[in-house]
Amino acid sequence: MFFDKIADSYDKWYETKLGSFVDEVETKLAFDFFQPTKGMKILDVGCGTGNFSIKLAKKGCKVIGVDISDAMLEIARKKAKSNNLNITFYNMNVYDLDFDDETFDAIFSMAAFEFIKEPEKAFKEMMRVLKPGGQLLIGTIHKDSHWGRLYLKQACKPDSIFRFANFKTLKELEDLDRKNLIKSGECLFIPPDIREDEISWEKERELSQSERGGFICALWKKTE
Repeated sequence: MFFDKIADSYDKWYETKLGSFVDEVETKLAFDFFQPTKGMKILDVGCGTGNFSIKLAKKGCKVIGVDISDAMLEIARKKAKSNNLNITFYNMNVYDLDFDDETFDAIFSMAAFEFIKEPEKAFKEMMRVLKPGGQLLIGTIHKDSHWGRLYLKQACKPDSIFRFANFKTLKELEDLDRKNLIKSGECLFIPPDIREDEISWEKERELSQSERGGFICALWKKTE
């Protein structure tokens, strides 16, 4: 399992100035779209090392995180424990979620959908376990952007995690379910090669007028 091999170093990028800012920008878009309320039962699909599971739990949600990497999940459990958060993590495949129909109030998936080879199948399975009226948010790398093109180049390298990726455009993400789509949008307009002294919200807002966002989000509501 390739994801097991990178688990120990996965969070290190988020400790850099660029990585921290990227996380801040993506988190803002996600929570501008999806505003959880205390007590919500939420499934975090492709939770990795638990970054967004922890953010959701800190907002008072009852969170279950699923991923296919045991090493990532072990780190997620340790991080949740160190934050005194009661989050349950399972090794589970998105194509076969071991939950009853209509189990969750909401479903959240950030920075994981780029590694899903059959997005329609995964989307259908997530909708199955979502309660009627519940919301599903997906955030992923934008193929049609500076960031997408960088990762596509990296995908050619045998030691790159992105050789397993299946990047999507905003249209392709929206096309998963046009009928129930509530909103969609982009963020991360700064390029991956930006100088460290230029990393700022001011630069992010400036480039939003001329660039494509490197990260996209879409929100759906399951009809009654």
